[in-house]
Amino acid sequence: MKDDMVAKIRSNPDFHLLVKKRTGFAWMLTFAMLAVYFGFILLVAFNKPFLATPLGTGVMTVGIPIGLAVIVSAFVLTGIYVAKANSEFDGLIAKIKEEAMK
Repeated sequence: MKDDMVAKIRSNPDFHLLVKKRTGFAWMLTFAMLAVYFGFILLVAFNKPFLATPLGTGVMTVGIPIGLAVIVSAFVLTGIYVAKANSEFDGLIAKIKEEAMK
């Protein structure tokens, strides 16, 4: 019975649509995170004086908020993925499951 269900799921056009959409979206977010992360690393490597520029009269430099933004961007991109998964991918998964149970 399990092999039949797997075959049904794999032959379902909605399954292929789900895989295509989810993979494309995941790669897009992956590239966005890599751009943010490596952009920060490149700043650290090639423009230390900019990152060391003081903000105001205190001890905080430009690098601290930028580093914090890198961390926050990971959470934001995760939230974007979860929102898309809950709104679009979960509906497709439910439809695929329902059709496989028939």
